[in-house]
Amino acid sequence: MDSSLYARLGGSKGIATIIEDVVANHLNNPVVAPRFVKVADLGKLKRLASEFFCAGSGGAEGYSGRDMRTTHSGMNISQQEYLSVMDDIVQALDKNGIGAREKGEVIAILHSLKGDILRV
Repeated sequence: MDSSLYARLGGSKGIATIIEDVVANHLNNPVVAPRFVKVADLGKLKRLASEFFCAGSGGAEGYSGRDMRTTHSGMNISQQEYLSVMDDIVQALDKNGIGAREKGEVIAILHSLKGDILRV
């Protein structure tokens, strides 16, 4: 039997490391950095992103944040910003040695949320 995506991403510890790299990538990405440098509590953002990834990939952790539509409502996120965030995530997955199968699964999950993120 295949292990869960959660397990293949390294569980909560592996996902927390990936999230650290994702946020660092966002802060260094000129397309999305202006949004992330304004975040008052990056620690909270990282914690919620880790919870989201853990819960969404099959982990037992719960997600205590708002749903994606509520979180992104009023932000008017562009296609370019969305794709830049996706690129940052893939780069973090690559940095952490995550395989092609897992990257594909993460991208598919994130793509399924696109309607709750773009231009809402």
